[in-house]
Amino acid sequence: MRDGAESDIPEILIAHQEDPEMHVLLGDERTPSGAELGRRAEGERGARIAGVGATLTILELGSDECRGQIYIHHIDWDRARAELGVWVAPQARGRGLARDALALVACWLVRDCGIERVALVTAMHNLPMRHAGRAAGFREQGVLRAHLRERGRRVDAALLSLVRSDLEDRCNTGA
Repeated sequence: MRDGAESDIPEILIAHQEDPEMHVLLGDERTPSGAELGRRAEGERGARIAGVGATLTILELGSDECRGQIYIHHIDWDRARAELGVWVAPQARGRGLARDALALVACWLVRDCGIERVALVTAMHNLPMRHAGRAAGFREQGVLRAHLRERGRRVDAALLSLVRSDLEDRCNTGA
């Protein structure tokens, strides 16, 4: 993984083109344009410095091409918690990239950043995300009824989380 960059935009646009429904699962009303992705990339550094979010690009070994991204958002430093979101390009799915990225970032947040609880919130019907989360060590906690908005209607969300003690063996947190 590496920090997200403007150079990722072509691969992001291709991923959206190959999976026309991806924007829905990411909470966007429509597929983002190159200009919108550029504005997001420009704001990324400020968000990271302010401690309110970060975007990391998922890579495969030996490549610098964007295979997906993981978002750290809804960071609450006072309560030591954060949420993650992830997507993987259609041509790179099924290789465990989302699972590995979720596990790696969760360990980093807990071990090095002082976060005590990391959560995933995704649509109930997003089975690949739920599976990747469970494979990364997240536990399903329940359903948030009518929590998300998709195509103008409310949909239920699955809540998955892990806490410092869940990661004790996995990333040597010293819990």
